[in-house]
Amino acid sequence: MSNFRSSHIAAVYLAFGLAMPAVVLADNVQKLPSFNVDISQTSVSGLSSGAFMSVQLGFAHSSIIKGVGVVAGGPYYCAQDNVSKATQICTCTALLSSMCKNTPGATDINTLNAKVAQFSQSKAIDDPANVRQQRIYLYGGAKDVIVPPPVFDDLQKFYGNFADPANIQVAGSPDANHTMPTPGYGNECSKLGNPFISKCDSDTAGDILNWIYGSLQPAQTGTLKGRLLQFNQREFSPNMYMGGMDSTAWLYVPAPCDTGEKCKIHVVLHGCNQGQSYIPTNGSGENGGLYYGLQYVKDTGYNAWADTNNIIVLYPQAVVTATNPQGCWDWWGYADPNYATKSGGQIKAIRAMIDRIAAGNKSNSGKNKSTKTSSACKLDKALCPAS
Repeated sequence: MSNFRSSHIAAVYLAFGLAMPAVVLADNVQKLPSFNVDISQTSVSGLSSGAFMSVQLGFAHSSIIKGVGVVAGGPYYCAQDNVSKATQICTCTALLSSMCKNTPGATDINTLNAKVAQFSQSKAIDDPANVRQQRIYLYGGAKDVIVPPPVFDDLQKFYGNFADPANIQVAGSPDANHTMPTPGYGNECSKLGNPFISKCDSDTAGDILNWIYGSLQPAQTGTLKGRLLQFNQREFSPNMYMGGMDSTAWLYVPAPCDTGEKCKIHVVLHGCNQGQSYIPTNGSGENGGLYYGLQYVKDTGYNAWADTNNIIVLYPQAVVTATNPQGCWDWWGYADPNYATKSGGQIKAIRAMIDRIAAGNKSNSGKNKSTKTSSACKLDKALCPAS
């Protein structure tokens, strides 16, 4: 980064009273490589803001998304470009909890259905008829105070309008707060706080992957055989910090994928305060302070399952900005008015990463276009073509 650009970004952060994100640049940052990947075997999952973004990606590019895992998230386009709805209806992150209005049905599913139809008709997203074939895994904690149970209930009802009911798996825990559940890593299950990863006796990463891809080989229990590499994310997001994306991101590559075997892609989207640039409140860091927020990359369990099942795991990285002080993914419009569609900056960047990874399989040409008839008028009669 040039001295001018560095000083300019620093000035923005200081002006808003924000801490600069940690510099996370290893000596061996690579260009994102390509592999023998069937792009139709792409899936995505995420927590919190990453969950909302996973739903967005699953609708925007439904023609290539095989399945979606949503942990503590809400329906597509829930915020409707409105930060008050984002913090008071889709979540309870308002300045005062008394401002929250997380009542049953408050997300207004009928309006969200109509927006899906509108976006589909304008080709801003792929045909939502594709979603019927997706494998959907939904996880909600009964004690979640950030995405309360009524929002999770609306998420289930929303997906019920699009996905085959037989393809929807609903899970949860009576003890879970707002967190990514693991078998034994992180906070106590009911605790709210960093790193928002908790030991809830639930291998949620494995449950998501098994639901989407079918019965998998058991996860690796010893040393992982693959490699974790840091790549240059800047080339996929030219606006970088102002677009809410960090300069680098991470990829886990199982050993067989490195030798040309056919593999799948799973995109994992962290939540707020979970990107690599997040600095823990105690100031400590991993690897002598070089990397800070890599718990979501290393400790949520995805890599162990990927290692034995030829699944390449892509970990895009959001970053703190002046308009996004917690490093969340854009699901309410802080960086881009088109945030929920194919032309949204973050969705475009993630799709470009997927295309790069899958570029080693020449048979992918043409697989990214839906052949289904538009179903927009099924969702909103006003959008049906004239007879």
